[in-house]
Order: sequence, then structure tokens, then C-alpha cells
Amino acid sequence: MQDENQSHWRERVEAVYRSDSRRVLATLIRLLGDFDLAEEALHDAFIAAVQQWPRDGMPANPRAWLVSAGRFKAIDNLRRRARFDASQRLLAEQLEEAATAFEEGEDVEDDRLRLIFTCCHPALPADAQVPLTLREVCDLKTEEIAHAFLSSPATIAQRIVRAKVKIRDARIPYQVPSLAELPERLDNVLRVIYLVFNEGYSASSGETLVRTDLSAEAIRLARLLLELLPDPEVMGLLALMLLHDSRRAARTTADGELVLLDEQDRTVWDRAQIAEGLVLVAQAFAARRVGVYQLQAAIAAVHAQAPDAVRTDWEQIVGLYDVLQRLTPSPVVALNRAVAVAMRDGAEAGLAEVDALLEAGVLQDYHLAHAARADLCRRLGRKAEARVAYQSALALIRQAPERRFIERRLRELDD
Repeated sequence: MQDENQSHWRERVEAVYRSDSRRVLATLIRLLGDFDLAEEALHDAFIAAVQQWPRDGMPANPRAWLVSAGRFKAIDNLRRRARFDASQRLLAEQLEEAATAFEEGEDVEDDRLRLIFTCCHPALPADAQVPLTLREVCDLKTEEIAHAFLSSPATIAQRIVRAKVKIRDARIPYQVPSLAELPERLDNVLRVIYLVFNEGYSASSGETLVRTDLSAEAIRLARLLLELLPDPEVMGLLALMLLHDSRRAARTTADGELVLLDEQDRTVWDRAQIAEGLVLVAQAFAARRVGVYQLQAAIAAVHAQAPDAVRTDWEQIVGLYDVLQRLTPSPVVALNRAVAVAMRDGAEAGLAEVDALLEAGVLQDYHLAHAARADLCRRLGRKAEARVAYQSALALIRQAPERRFIERRLRELDD
């Protein structure tokens, strides 16, 4: 019976960890002024929760309890270290004074949004800002971030460590910039939020296609940012994520298998999210200042309004991709445009464009390029070429549902 009770409380603490640990960490980083100290305090706070909550009961506000516990654990640790380092005693005293203000309830902005702007501070190296934010704000593993950036885990880890040291040594403030500073800091923040959403919408690796906690977090952060800065690109990003997320229930079968867009049951798409996304797209374009997220949201809106894949306005989608490619040339944008061309003009036309991209060498390590080629070859009846392309895609995939989908396609070719 005692074992069952311990298991019950451990599950409750783990649920709080999953839902609130990033919020608690963001606040501890701001209050303690040090990433490593905050991470240690977070760990200590949850150990204390495992020990005390079964005895005392769940606190009314678990997040505030964990912040306070983590803060005082950090102060205690610094006091112990003060016997060997006087600077640690001074830091402990400063933190203890600040703790009183926090206990009395200061008017705090959302600390994760504050932390994002800190991680994306222009004083940090550009190649470290996004990995640091994904690691600290969203708890992505170093390996996951490395895969998203087509880099090695060691390289990403080194960038994150150096960025933390820079924040500490340069005393970069944990605050949302002023309205005057905000626009120039916005691009990286939007990029970070979208990368977080993409990791949730289509996980880079693992057993599941989606991580709804990450996509929901990205949408929540975008809403907060829109309240702070009603910019057309913020509207565009929020619209884009809502329109993509509206398909979530249709993107997998009941047992977690991947379902492509043209095969999805559109009756289960979230119409409330689509309606909100369409309004945001209209508002963003009304500003007459077109950006990359607005254009991507407009493409998603065309898909959302189509009754099925065949009756999608592919002419409009190709036109939007043309504008997007002129605004921000990218091989991935070109690949998506090629797929749209295949739907508009036929598989042969699309295959010619995909082949040109692969021959240029820019997408050889991108599994979706090989998967697109395989699908077009399959549609054209070129089974041998399709098989080779599917196998190339399979060699690059790290996500189980996508792997199983490609394996099914290969079996279908054999049948």
C-alpha cells in the first residue's frame, strides 16, 4: 500500500514537472541570474517536492512552491560554499533580499517570454541564440537541436555553454526589450518560436509524430508576443501555426501512423483554429507589409479552405511560393513549390524541378526531398526509381512514424 502511495505521488510530481518545469526554470534563471545555478535549484526543488508533498499534500500553487523551494535551496547551497568563497556569501545575501520581494508578489511578466528575448540578445553569437532558447525554454535535448540544425551534438553543446557564459559575464539583463528595441530583436524570436512549433508539429526523432506540448507552447508564446507587439509578421506566424495545428487530429491514425495531407479526413480539422487563423491572415495582409510568415500562413489558408486536395487552388499556392522564394530564397521553399507544381501541372513537371534541386546538391541530406521524388516517380509508374528514392529517404529518417510510412510505400511497390 505504501509503495502504491509513493508511486501515486511520484506520478503527480512528474505531471507537474512536464507541465510547469520550464516555467519554474525561466523564473529561477531570472531570479538567480545564472543558468547553471537555476538548473541545480530546479532539480533540488523537485527532489523536495517528491519528499514533502506526500506528507504535506499538494500545495495550492505548485509552481510558486517550486520557485520558492528552488530559490531557498540555491541560497542554502551558496551559504555552504561561502566557507570557501566569500563571493558566494555576498551572492546568497543578495538573493535572500530579493526573495522577500518575490514572496510578497511582484508584478511579473511571463518569464519564458522574457527568457526568449534574453537568449536571443544581439550580444550573443547568432548561431547560439536559437539553440540556447530551444534548450533552456523548451527543454529540447542537445541531440534534437543538432538534428534540426544539421549539426553535431558536440558543436551545439559548445555553443550553448559559451552563450550561457556570455550572458553571465556580460550581465545581459533578463527582460523584455523596450518597444523601441523590440522590432530589431523580433526576427530571431519569431524564428525560435517557429522552430519550437515545428519540433512539436513534426518531431525530429522519436516514436511519435507530434509533441503537442511543444506546439501548444509555441502558440501560447506567439499569443503573448502578439499582445506585446501587434506586428503583421507576429500575426502571420500565429496564423500559420494555428492553421497547421488545426490538422493535428487528422495527421495520424488511432495507432499513431502518419496520414498525408491529401489523404486526411478534413471533417476532423479544428474549424475554430482555422477561423482564427484566417482572420489573422486577413489582418496581417491589411497592413500592406508582406513578410515570410504571412506568406506561409496564406499558403496554409488556401489548404484550409479547400474541400479536398484535388480542388485546392494550386495556381494560387504556386504563386504564393513564387513570392516567398523571391523574398527569401531557400531550397526547402523551392522543394515545396515543386510539389505544388506537380499538383498543378502534373507529376512530370514537378519531378523535373525536384531533380534539379537534388542535382544541385543542396537537399541531398533532406529526407523529404527524396520522399517527394519517390512519390512523384511512383505516380508516374517508375517503380525502380521510386524504390531507390524511398530507400534514400529511409536512410535519413529518425522518426518512427515517418520510417514506417516509407516502409509501407516500399512494400506497396513490391506488391
